Amino acid sequence: MKRTEINLRDPFVLVHEGTYYLYGTRAATCWGEADGFDVYTSGDLENWSGPTECFHNDGSFWADRNYWAPEVYRWEDGFYMFASFKRADVRRGTAILRADSPLGPFAPHSEGCVTPRDWECLDGTFYVSPAGRPYMVFCHEWVQVGNGEVCAMELTEDLRSAAGEPRVLFRAGDAAWSKRMHHSSGQEGYVTDGPFLWRTEDGALLCLWAGFSQDGYTEGVARSGNGEIDGVFTQTEPLFRRDGGHGMVFRGLDGVLRLTLHSPNTHLQEHPVFYRLTERDGRLVRED
Repeated sequence: MKRTEINLRDPFVLVHEGTYYLYGTRAATCWGEADGFDVYTSGDLENWSGPTECFHNDGSFWADRNYWAPEVYRWEDGFYMFASFKRADVRRGTAILRADSPLGPFAPHSEGCVTPRDWECLDGTFYVSPAGRPYMVFCHEWVQVGNGEVCAMELTEDLRSAAGEPRVLFRAGDAAWSKRMHHSSGQEGYVTDGPFLWRTEDGALLCLWAGFSQDGYTEGVARSGNGEIDGVFTQTEPLFRRDGGHGMVFRGLDGVLRLTLHSPNTHLQEHPVFYRLTERDGRLVRED
């Protein structure tokens, strides 16, 4: 199938052994009950095979709704999926699953969510420090705290649980472009979604994230002041303002650096899109 035929949110691309593996949130079930994730494969980012179900809840998994934002990373002896889940009586959070192949099948690895149990969290992503220490970077949801937070938390070496307390890297309201939003629950505040860490060739550490601006869903970027996860993050110009977001960066089989995100941010119209990037003075610049 063609890229434009794929309806998903929160696209994530793993490049492994000559193949692109595309994961994301199933658009049709993103806001309600759900039971799994799919993976698509390609050699050129335009023509895709799939979907192949790579995780399925056979009834034994604890969560029954809001299966969001799967990201898959190679770590030591396997492939690890970071994904967000919820149940009516359990707060939303990010759990970790494991498989021997990027095609799955993925099975629960962590004991429930790794994010704090009394927090509403989402969109955990994986980061490894220069010293080789694993971290989860995730969002503390605006519907609970008002000014959405992006937090970092060290993980145990086996990626089964937290190894430290969360630390706030920045808040949505830190960005001059961030627009105050209104939730159906009555909450008002600023949204943080989809953090993703990228280190440029000159050593800058960037955190991509999504929120809302006057132009709609927007892909922002924050930069660490000391080039590390414990630095002070400051907001830079957004990468994308045209009603699309929850992006990530990868280097393609052709050596080209690319941004992928979903656009438009409209239910059942979302598709993965790809944009060429260049690195310039510790920044990411879209070429289109």
